[in-house]
Amino acid sequence: MQQIDWFILIGTLLFIVLYGTYKSRGSKNVTQYLKGGSDSRWWTIGLSVMATQASAITFLSTPGQAFHSGMGFVQFYFGLPIAMVIICLVFIPIYHRLKVFTAYEYLETRFDLKTRTLTAILFLIQRGLAAGITIFAPAIILSAVLGWNLVMLNIIIGVLVIIYTVSGGTKAVSVTQKQQMGIIFGGMFVAFLLILNYLPLDITFTKALEIAGASGKMEILDFSFDFNNKYTFWSGIIGGTFLALSYFGTDQSQVQRYLSGKSMKEMQMGLIFNGLLKIPMQFFILLVGVMVFVFYQFNPSPLHFNPSAVTDVLNSPYAAQYQDLQDKKNTLEIAIKEQQLNYAVLDNQGQKQTVLLDIKTLQSQEDQLRTASKELIKKANPKAETNDKDYVFIHFILNNLPRGLIGLLLAVILSAAMSSTASELNALGSTTTIDLYRRNNKGRSDKHYLWASKGFTMLWGIIAIGVACVANLFENLIELVNIIGSIFYGNVLGIFLLAFFFTYVKSRAVFIAAIITQGIIVYIWWIDLMPYLWLNVAGASLVIAIAFILQAVSLNKNKMLEG
Repeated sequence: MQQIDWFILIGTLLFIVLYGTYKSRGSKNVTQYLKGGSDSRWWTIGLSVMATQASAITFLSTPGQAFHSGMGFVQFYFGLPIAMVIICLVFIPIYHRLKVFTAYEYLETRFDLKTRTLTAILFLIQRGLAAGITIFAPAIILSAVLGWNLVMLNIIIGVLVIIYTVSGGTKAVSVTQKQQMGIIFGGMFVAFLLILNYLPLDITFTKALEIAGASGKMEILDFSFDFNNKYTFWSGIIGGTFLALSYFGTDQSQVQRYLSGKSMKEMQMGLIFNGLLKIPMQFFILLVGVMVFVFYQFNPSPLHFNPSAVTDVLNSPYAAQYQDLQDKKNTLEIAIKEQQLNYAVLDNQGQKQTVLLDIKTLQSQEDQLRTASKELIKKANPKAETNDKDYVFIHFILNNLPRGLIGLLLAVILSAAMSSTASELNALGSTTTIDLYRRNNKGRSDKHYLWASKGFTMLWGIIAIGVACVANLFENLIELVNIIGSIFYGNVLGIFLLAFFFTYVKSRAVFIAAIITQGIIVYIWWIDLMPYLWLNVAGASLVIAIAFILQAVSLNKNKMLEG
């Protein structure tokens, strides 16, 4: 990185922190602090909701996901627009009418205190873990760039977010997220244009798409019911709907974004705005990853994208074997580039198919070399993470972008991390204050609860930093966050659906059903019985079914006693 990159990176981050602190100063009570004055307009709500979901993980992992697996991941979001409509028609009117601070307040009104407390605790567990991962993700980046200690980077990033989140509460989160989304959209668009510009002169955007399609990267829709395939149309439209309902309808990190709305109409329009824009945004980010794949069809790429893992193997007795694999890959790259150029200029379909078979054979050989490299890395360091999906886009940024733009793209990723983490800490602090502390410590002054909110927000920031310091790479960071959510979300959604639609079921049955369901879902995930998206469906269905059974048993028992 050059001086100008550092200037852009540090300047962007300082602007966000200082701007958020300045614009949100002066919260005089807990309502202003937690609801941001309830004056947000629909575009602020929509961008804030998007920024909360679009963490650094989105801009690290999603391009890497597309690089390896293609565009199919976009199916994950197919259920989101459906969920937005349901939330606008059912969830928001109830939250707005009751003037709640958190989603879980409503559950005490409908059921009882212990049900409210249980759902709040489930939220705190899963969101506390997720907040740590959103800090950990950009720390990986800077660790690769600077060679700094991961723990130190986790602390620096976490402290930056804590400063303006604790200072300004919900309003600080909302006002900064508009600027952050502007930086994010601008940076990703510039990266996309540069990738296209770096392709050979004969390779237009249309031909790049054709090359990607020929390699299986443009297969968007999969209508199979294969549980071995995590991302299908059905898992997206069914499992994705349940996940989105849970996330946007019951997760306080999202609920708090639209509870700050000026009116119910502004809240609803903000969510609809998010629903309309989210799929195109994710499609574009995935397309960036696919274009990176096309770029590396014509340019050298490392055998393994994780620099620390490569360093481990090169400093081991397996260095010569690894270098031999890299040499073989370099030879393959020349052949792949030649064949891809041939494929792009040919018009005869028969000839194109012949060349395509050659390309797929060469790509298969390349995949074998990458697999062999992972085996050597494991031998060199059994604790090393061999998955390198999250490093693909970073490698491209650091090694191919011109001066100044490296700083901009790093600012994009860090801005995304800060926006998402800020929302999470804000929601964690709110839930702890309103659903646990204030509910059990009544009669204190409003100023007391204001300072309690700030204190809990800071505490959760410290906890998130701690989680980040012990986190390890999973198969893919974006998958890890969604898996954590899916383990808890279905159960929580089921509780809310019972509250909204099934007055027959009472509090005791719901509480017991929720505890039983959570145990079952954890076990199902542990034995890997189904893809994680379906856990949302299973969790919601189980808690409803078990609650109905328990309620029926309870009524029959009461009737027998009365008889």
